[in-house]
Amino acid sequence: MRQQSTTLLIETSGPGLFEITSRVIDWVKGCGIQEGLLTLFCQHTSASLLIQENAAPEVCADLQAWFERAVPEDADLYLHDDEGLDDMPAHIRSALTSVQLSIPVLGGRLALGTWQGVYLFEHRRRAHRRSIVLHVIGE
Repeated sequence: MRQQSTTLLIETSGPGLFEITSRVIDWVKGCGIQEGLLTLFCQHTSASLLIQENAAPEVCADLQAWFERAVPEDADLYLHDDEGLDDMPAHIRSALTSVQLSIPVLGGRLALGTWQGVYLFEHRRRAHRRSIVLHVIGE
């Protein structure tokens, strides 16, 4: 059994979904693992990870719009605002999604479906540099 890990740095430009599928695929290919499990972990509490459709850009736009409606930026709703009006809504949006994903590696490839991509979901208004830890274990 072998394992490897790395950290991807993702530059965001504000809220939205940032596809990282190709970077993840390239790293896994370079590891030479044929059968195993990839774990991705977002080291932040105001961003998250998603597996979502990557063929129609409207899906990402609709998801972003839904989260803005479901968890509005409203000073009357939250106590925590240390880093601004978007601070607590970002934490809630992250809690509603996930900061960790597991994807099987089969035949040296991620076992993603035809229309699936891996995304960093930025929940803050300003640009950030996000760290995503990748760990693969297998043979």
